[in-house]
Amino acid sequence: MPQLPTHRPRRNRKSQIIRDMVQETRLTTHDFIFPLFLIEGHSQQVEIHSMPGIFRFSADKLIDEVGRCVELGIQSFAPFPSINDGLKDRLARESANPEGLYLKTIAEIKRQFPDVVLMTDVAMDPYSSDGHDGVVDAESGEILNDATLEVLGQMALAQARAGADIIGPSDMMDGRVAWIRDVLDSNAFSHVSIMSYTAKYASAFYGPFRDALDSAPKKGDKKSYQMNPANRREALRELALDEAEGADMVMIKPALSYLDVIREVRDNTHLPVTAYNVSGEYAMVKAAAQNGWLDGEKTMMEVLTSIKRAGADAILTYFAKEAAEVLRRG
Repeated sequence: MPQLPTHRPRRNRKSQIIRDMVQETRLTTHDFIFPLFLIEGHSQQVEIHSMPGIFRFSADKLIDEVGRCVELGIQSFAPFPSINDGLKDRLARESANPEGLYLKTIAEIKRQFPDVVLMTDVAMDPYSSDGHDGVVDAESGEILNDATLEVLGQMALAQARAGADIIGPSDMMDGRVAWIRDVLDSNAFSHVSIMSYTAKYASAFYGPFRDALDSAPKKGDKKSYQMNPANRREALRELALDEAEGADMVMIKPALSYLDVIREVRDNTHLPVTAYNVSGEYAMVKAAAQNGWLDGEKTMMEVLTSIKRAGADAILTYFAKEAAEVLRRG
């Protein structure tokens, strides 16, 4: 007689109750940070063609959206501004204007919803006439690392003054975490956290986001500062630097194609690890679902679960609101 199995893992899968009992990874709304797109105007809610279900909001409508999300249990938000071209210059001066669209909206969100967590974006590209995350040398086209630090520090300070809870430097300049930490601490904002974009890759998955904000580079690309998608060990070098410079949390961006990097970082730090489920990853699922090729809801939850299973403590995701509705239904 053939030897029958001694070990039977299927016993732990034989009913829904047992499967739930031994489930290793669980999603909750506390895991989500919801990115939101901010535009000028009033009563504006414009759907982004390449991101079905995601909108650009004027400040009043964006605040309404925050309220709806809070009712669903989402408590953390990451607003990103679309700035009029007339306000852009090579030094991103509008980024530190306390009367500008972004900073006024941050302050108003915190006034109406003081308990929500706002993570703000520190990078020059939304405000730069060059569309880059750093200062561009007018003659050579080189991205000037150290000159950029000055701009980022003032941007971070202005956001902290407006009420930001977490500063998110997404620029990938060398030394920016230490620089921003020093600026914040020197101005009585030692309580404001830094979530560093530790491993931000030069990815093709950012296309819909750049469409939403009209923030693509006018010339060249971002490969001299964002990471090579082929590299994993390099993320550990960036991690070590961010930890030494005072980051409170670290991020990997994108998420779905970089699950190995999320796990590598998780295994090498005691800091909270976050991951950005980016616009292109969102758009792929939505496009496949609209064509009937995938069950969109089930795929969405599987994607988010995989990111958490890989080691992410929190996930920036455009699925946040939709996933919160699914979780509410149980």
